[in-house]
Amino acid sequence: MLTTAEVAQVLHIHPNTLRRWSNAGRIKAYHVNQRGDRRFKREEIAQFLDELSGHDNGDQEAGSSQLSR
Repeated sequence: MLTTAEVAQVLHIHPNTLRRWSNAGRIKAYHVNQRGDRRFKREEIAQFLDELSGHDNGDQEAGSSQLSR
């Protein structure tokens, strides 16, 4: 699972933008504690990147390469 800051860095957006997208349902987040911290699944972020770039869902390499550690 990735933090808000990690995903924002990968997407080159401000963390508040990511929070707004999550609130609007544009990107799925999982709340992990009572404080409401968000976490994002690496696979779902890769899929989101693929959709943004117009790649076929079967092509996992494009989004995944940006999320490699």
